[in-house]
Amino acid sequence: MSKFYEGMAEIFEVDPSRITPEFALDSAEAQWDSLALVSTIALVDDCYNVMLDGSALAACTTIADIEALIAQAAKG
Repeated sequence: MSKFYEGMAEIFEVDPSRITPEFALDSAEAQWDSLALVSTIALVDDCYNVMLDGSALAACTTIADIEALIAQAAKG
């Protein structure tokens, strides 16, 4: 499991096996609130050395959306 997935599991306080690309950020298990957003920005910066835009991150609905945003930001 990647460091990113482990970090997302920690942010959402779920078992790391629950974090998949399809994991819904607005599910009953997850609280996609301002604290989760800030924590995710810090996690992505730590894992990928990429700074995400907060409003674009807030629009994400799945882990796959965040991964796509990371890929887009990494391209510059």
